[in-house]
Amino acid sequence: MRLGLAIGIGTWMVIVGMAVIGGVADRLWSLSVIGAHARLLVAIPLFFACETWVDPRMTAWVRSIAVNGLVPADEHAALDTAVVRNARWRDLWWPEALCLLAAVLLQVAGARLTPYGATGAADPVRRALAARMYFGIGLTVFQFLLFRWLWKLCLWSSFLWRVSRLNLRLLAGHPDGVGGLGSLQGIHQRFSPLVAAISFLQCASLVESLSTGATTVSMIDPWLAVVLAMDAIVFLGPLFVFTDKLWAGRTRGMSAYMAFATRYVAKFEQKWLTDGAATEDMLGTPDLQSLADLTNSVNVVRGMRGVPIGRRTITQLTAAAVIPLTPLLLFKYPVADLAEKVLARVLGL
Repeated sequence: MRLGLAIGIGTWMVIVGMAVIGGVADRLWSLSVIGAHARLLVAIPLFFACETWVDPRMTAWVRSIAVNGLVPADEHAALDTAVVRNARWRDLWWPEALCLLAAVLLQVAGARLTPYGATGAADPVRRALAARMYFGIGLTVFQFLLFRWLWKLCLWSSFLWRVSRLNLRLLAGHPDGVGGLGSLQGIHQRFSPLVAAISFLQCASLVESLSTGATTVSMIDPWLAVVLAMDAIVFLGPLFVFTDKLWAGRTRGMSAYMAFATRYVAKFEQKWLTDGAATEDMLGTPDLQSLADLTNSVNVVRGMRGVPIGRRTITQLTAAAVIPLTPLLLFKYPVADLAEKVLARVLGL
């Protein structure tokens, strides 16, 4: 976190200093360059916050799947190989060097290409600041860290795929509803800062475009749909590698539990519902509670999901994606109109 704040705020202070030296400090707070502030003061610290939250949870999850038996003992060697391979790729220097090179090349080609998240409008404020500051130091640093995160996400997705190919011991009756993979959801919930950073980036880009006339208010809703779809693919898509194993585990679990339920119910009916039924008092008998517990267990297996994604994960990532975009409502609805709509909703008018 301290490193992220130092990089973001430090680079931002350099830009402010260059603006003062260039005599354009009064233009630094224009909406047409708000993206520079958002990327350095918000997005970059959130990148490092996400890394701080996610990495320890990933390590703990890998350790837990070996300890709790989700990965059986005969597959521990394959799991160790996957861990070592992933760690080796993570610690290599040249992927990050390539990320930096890509960011620099995009900066060099900036005269012909519109960088990600930047408007191409011919605005005098942007001409005064962008060429000198934003498209220089700030954008290069931001793009390098963005590419670095994309690399880390690729490594994590690759590792999940290798784990999914192991002979996992999924428990169909596990209360998490995903055979024991429920703790994996906690990792992806901690991607919320990264999701929020992407939304802040999109929000700043749209504000820039709206302020310069490069786009219209009608584009807000389509952009929101694009952001949500992109987040779903990037942050939830990797979890679908477990779908085949989960459905196979559900099928085996339903077969085993239904066979057990058939035997239990047959004995229950033989004891209590036939002509020669037991004469003991039925009130307070544990057999009825056991039958109810069996029904609940079968329902747990029947409700086993095909992907380790729960409602809380979807809600948390959606909130992280949508909340940073709410300032765009001020362009679509003036403050007075927005307050009137909120009051009408609250009062039922």
